[in-house]
Amino acid sequence: MTTLQTSTPPRLRIQRLSPLAVIPAYQSAGAAGLDLHAAIETAVALTPGAIVVIPCGFAMALPVGLEAQVRPRSGLASRHGITLPNAPGTIDADYRGEVKIPLINLGAAAFTVEPQMRIAQMVIAPVVQCVVEEHATLETTVRGAGGFGSTGH
Repeated sequence: MTTLQTSTPPRLRIQRLSPLAVIPAYQSAGAAGLDLHAAIETAVALTPGAIVVIPCGFAMALPVGLEAQVRPRSGLASRHGITLPNAPGTIDADYRGEVKIPLINLGAAAFTVEPQMRIAQMVIAPVVQCVVEEHATLETTVRGAGGFGSTGH
């Protein structure tokens, strides 16, 4: 297996806030995302169309220059219609509160979130902050102001 990583990986510091928390972990050597688990004592019913916020029971400290992208689990989405209403969600490097996952049921049937169930995945990614400049005009492009669907796809 070839690896592109040549330096020491950044450290993701985790603070357990609940004894129900499962520390995020990669499930395979090539996994891009860390699995996030429901830190709940009892099952939570998610009816069609409903949104519930599920706690993960931990806080974290990301190094500056990184973000955590929270994404749906493909199996829950494809089999049950369970996804995130804000996918992908972003957790900023300076956030120190509990990680919580909003889930929405887009399926036709009720779904039950069980204690310690894997409910989402978290991908750590670099972030670039721009210097914002206001200008009276912008250079033109072939596309111009063409919006949704304007490229023909």
